[in-house]
Amino acid sequence: MPPPICALVAAALALGTNWLTPEWRVLPGAALWIGVTIMVAGAALVIVAVIQLVRAGTTIEPMDPSRTTTIVASGAYGISRNPMYLAMFAEVLGLALILRNPLTLIGPLLFPIVITLVQIIPEEQALGGKFGAAYEQYRTRVRRWI
Repeated sequence: MPPPICALVAAALALGTNWLTPEWRVLPGAALWIGVTIMVAGAALVIVAVIQLVRAGTTIEPMDPSRTTTIVASGAYGISRNPMYLAMFAEVLGLALILRNPLTLIGPLLFPIVITLVQIIPEEQALGGKFGAAYEQYRTRVRRWI
């Protein structure tokens, strides 16, 4: 499943939970502004990450890691091996906070687990096979998430 679809499913889960339990909208009003801030940060992060990949001349397509031509290890990729997935998580978390319903946090809590299992681990295996020691060195230096 493409990562953006995973993020949309997590967002739909948050929205559906909120719709089913409107009486649970109890988080303080500050949660709304914190959520907006997190979403803006997530949007900025995905833009920076995509620009870095394009400038490096490698693919932004996560479904076929074999198309990767280089390891980008600086900037956003020097902080997280998966800044675009981190940005997607920020978007879903921000949405849940905007809704001010603690039950909506189920979607953002499930997203990193699912994306790690279905996308990140297979991606890491493919990149390790393609780039060998260089990728392993990158893995030891930069965390998977943050």
